Amino acid sequence: MPCERKPMRYGHSEGHTEVCFDDSGNFIVTCGNDGDVRIWENLDDDDPRFITVGEKAYSLAVKNGKLVTASSNNTVQIHTFPDGEPDGILTRFTTNATHVTFNTCGSKVAAGSSDFLVKVVEVSDSSQQKTLRGHEAPVLSVTFDPKGDFLAQVISWPLLQKTNDVSNAKSLCRLAWQPHTAKFLAVPVYTKVYLYERGSWDHVSTLSDDLLTQPINVAAWSPCGHFLAAASVGGFITVWDIESKLCLERQKHEKGFTVCSLAWHPSGSQIAYTDIEGCLGLLEGFNASISKTTTPKVNAEKEERGYEDLFDDDDQVMDEGWHDRHSPTKKAVSGVNEYEDDDDDFVIPATGRAKHRGTLLDDENSLDSGSLKLGPDNAVMTASPLPATLRPVYEGPQPTPPQKAFQPGSTSIHLTHRFMMWNSVGTVRGYNDEQDNAIDVEFHDTAVHHAMHLTNSLGHTMTDVSQEAVLLACPSADELASKIHCLHFSSWDTNKEWMVDLPKGEDARALCLGQGWAAVATSALMVRLFSIGGVQREIFSLPGAVVCMAGHGEQLLIVYHRGTSFDGEQALGVQLLQFGRKRRQIINGEPLPISHKSYLCWLGFTAEGTPCYVDSEGVVRMLNRSLGFTWTPVCNTRETCKSKSDHYWVVGVHENPQQLRCIPCKGSRYPPTLPRPAVAILPFKLPLCQTTTEKGQMEEQFWRSVLFHNHYSFLSSSGYEIDEVGQSQSQKEQQELLMKMFALSCKLEREFRCVELAELMTQNVVTLAIRYASRSRRMALAQRLSEIALEKAGQIHNEQEEEMEHCDIRRTSSGYDHTEGKEKHHRRQTLEDEPGQELEEEEDQQEMESQDGIEAPKRLNLFAKVPGSPLKQAAPLSSKGGRSNPFKVLGSWKSSPVSCQPRVANILDNMTSSRKSAPLSASVKKSNKTPVLKPLPPRAKTKAQSTLLQMCNAKAVIKKTQENIEAIDDQRKQADLSTAPSLADNSEAKRSKTGFEVWLEENRKNIIVDHPDLEEMDIIREAMGLFRNLSADERLAWTEQAKGPAGDVMDLKKRKRTKAGGGVENEIGQAEADENNAKKKKVVDPSKLSAFAFQKN
Repeated sequence: MPCERKPMRYGHSEGHTEVCFDDSGNFIVTCGNDGDVRIWENLDDDDPRFITVGEKAYSLAVKNGKLVTASSNNTVQIHTFPDGEPDGILTRFTTNATHVTFNTCGSKVAAGSSDFLVKVVEVSDSSQQKTLRGHEAPVLSVTFDPKGDFLAQVISWPLLQKTNDVSNAKSLCRLAWQPHTAKFLAVPVYTKVYLYERGSWDHVSTLSDDLLTQPINVAAWSPCGHFLAAASVGGFITVWDIESKLCLERQKHEKGFTVCSLAWHPSGSQIAYTDIEGCLGLLEGFNASISKTTTPKVNAEKEERGYEDLFDDDDQVMDEGWHDRHSPTKKAVSGVNEYEDDDDDFVIPATGRAKHRGTLLDDENSLDSGSLKLGPDNAVMTASPLPATLRPVYEGPQPTPPQKAFQPGSTSIHLTHRFMMWNSVGTVRGYNDEQDNAIDVEFHDTAVHHAMHLTNSLGHTMTDVSQEAVLLACPSADELASKIHCLHFSSWDTNKEWMVDLPKGEDARALCLGQGWAAVATSALMVRLFSIGGVQREIFSLPGAVVCMAGHGEQLLIVYHRGTSFDGEQALGVQLLQFGRKRRQIINGEPLPISHKSYLCWLGFTAEGTPCYVDSEGVVRMLNRSLGFTWTPVCNTRETCKSKSDHYWVVGVHENPQQLRCIPCKGSRYPPTLPRPAVAILPFKLPLCQTTTEKGQMEEQFWRSVLFHNHYSFLSSSGYEIDEVGQSQSQKEQQELLMKMFALSCKLEREFRCVELAELMTQNVVTLAIRYASRSRRMALAQRLSEIALEKAGQIHNEQEEEMEHCDIRRTSSGYDHTEGKEKHHRRQTLEDEPGQELEEEEDQQEMESQDGIEAPKRLNLFAKVPGSPLKQAAPLSSKGGRSNPFKVLGSWKSSPVSCQPRVANILDNMTSSRKSAPLSASVKKSNKTPVLKPLPPRAKTKAQSTLLQMCNAKAVIKKTQENIEAIDDQRKQADLSTAPSLADNSEAKRSKTGFEVWLEENRKNIIVDHPDLEEMDIIREAMGLFRNLSADERLAWTEQAKGPAGDVMDLKKRKRTKAGGGVENEIGQAEADENNAKKKKVVDPSKLSAFAFQKN
């Protein structure tokens, strides 16, 4: 039974696909993972009709003008055929239905589901249905008895291993009942097909084949009932003759994919099949009449002739099958009990084993004369089992077929109209049909070159296009070698083409273009480099077969197979080479990470020159040069697809702006050439955790910004000019995000996290973080941050010293005077630091004045000129002129940060928080809402000075970095006077008292006289009760009395600004004395307090 295998064609998206013929055989009907049912007139139908039934379609059946489908919405729907008009829903399940089938007359439909149920529904009245329960696993297959007496379900036979999901089953196990006679039920069991007799349900025969090493997925009877076809997971399609048990036909899937559905044409001349990739195939040329005419002749002579003649005839049949170029060796298989036909009694002695007559034709497996003996009736019997029966079965991991080489940016090669290349330069379209065989080249920018139309007489199958040339390659033919053809349209001479023939037996597998060079990977595991003008350059070998290549500028990216892979994975390796003056290998054969059980779909570079690639799961990964050349996933195109059958075909990647340019493909993986598809832009998103929260969103934005701006450092190190404005803008964006995360962590009281974020900040932004922490009353955090600021300032100083030394060496080698260069740099540095130096000199003078006082531990003044302090190394906080630099270092400073560490104290060394034991702490907090802008010069102080006022001095240190020079001078003078009372020995002057405290001082003696037994806390409680009983006017009067002295002190401060600085201490002492005297006065009339009221303006 020779047959012809037609080339397969794309039908549905990747996934489970089913096929059947209609009753007349005029249409082929398929359904797949894209949720569509397609109706084909023949295999060459380029525009089949389609019916959308849901997101996925799992099974279908056609009978009597009705189309029944099982879709992903857990329903079994019915449509008219071939019109496709909806005709209602037959039944529903709690999960998706797995298989549907009609009975012989088409009046009933049986459906099995993953919820362990089987339902039988009347087509004319869906309310008439029966539910079959009791199954212990999902139902894989159902089939009707042709006589209408039985319904077979695959779960009824305890033959297969039970599974909790259909997707985990090793086989679909599609049952098949013999048509017309309904004598046998065929059940696929692993690598064999068991035949069960109707009624007794005895296992009467087994059909097998040595080439079937993987489980059989589906079995289908021919319309006449004399042949049985089966398809396996490994892609084998086998046809047996039921009477003779001969294997009449073997065909293997052209790519070895799993065949998941079979269907016979009503005439018996064709078999349609589909695979898990959504493709449709056809086997033609079956001739049942020839096979059936030879079988009765053999059967009629079996009783008259001896067994020796019978075996001779079998040998003759086997020899004829062996010489058939379409069919491999036919092997007879005999069961223990053969069925008896009503017309002919076909009796074969039961030998208890299968008769593999094919072994007589194989020298390796043939038996010598010593191993053969004559049995009863001169039958040939073996003395030992055949070697094939003793072969162990391997059940370990299965090797994965290696991915074939492809050209990134091209569609499948079997398409007649396809894109041979689509990149950032242009598109190349190929046409290969009966009318034309040509190539069209179009450029996105017509200024590069005009469009070209090329005749594809050599049969080019791969190409690449750049701003300099178009490179094409064709495979070798019978007597023609594989050729490399280059159209160098940017050449200034008249000869713009060159061609190279590869050595005999060597074919081009992949090619790419760079800046001034071209690369071709061949089947000999070599990469050949050419100049753009045609000069042959270096040659190097690859460790494995190439998968694809990409070029950009001076970079060459190669992906190849590292070795054999297993369980659906691809073992890929990657190499990244950089040409130019320093030729080096950046990545040397590292494994290329891709998604689980996926393959590579696209490889290339971003417009800025960063390698990236896309796998079949839609995950886009980009090279992270700052993290040891690792690959980071930056986008998942599947998340934006509306349907699982939709895909995005990537054509380009941009880092600035962040854009993924791709073409949406509905229901397919490749776009059509006409009409010209539209390009869509997808955003990038790193797969971080909890991106729905504010913290996760800011983290994702920060690390994405860091990753997508790494190309600035790479381009500058490679000698390219970079956009400095864009680089500074990206750095500003990153620091803003860090500051936002810092503020959020402060609100959440995550101070350790704040320190971690500060490690990522620049030295200037750390000063802002110190200011924020001080305002938030987080002194411990501010102290930690100040230590980080010191470290960063020291690092900046070291870098500048190294840069100075490098510049000095360069100037000396160039003949310039070394001393003169230093003087120029010192003068330039002096001009830049002039505002800060004036401020520092004034503060130095204050330090010298304070040294005459009592020796005490000194608190660090951030604005003081401390020799050897690394704090003066920081750059300005922003680019605005006139602002001071708290960390700027003078040109004369040469000591290292390590040596000066004992000299420099921390910003917040003496800012410890020790609260007074005041009865009302709330009033203390309210007394100092206005931050003091200038820290005090170092003076003699006692331990009792650690108040909230000193904590405000820390904020003054940070705020000073953001004010201009004139404002700072005024604020410093105001701060010197405003903070003077805090240094007095009298603790009463450190804060203003409340009205209750003044009232308590006046009435304490009376309360003690009335209640002599009360302790201190009880006296305060009693006083609070009495104070509450006062009228509102009286309480207001006491409050005004408490505020009065503070107003006098404020007037003194204002008057003090107009006087010389020499008498500051005398006036402050006088103010303290006046303030103490004012507190002792007793208020008689509340109206007199209006003179001391606090004025807001």
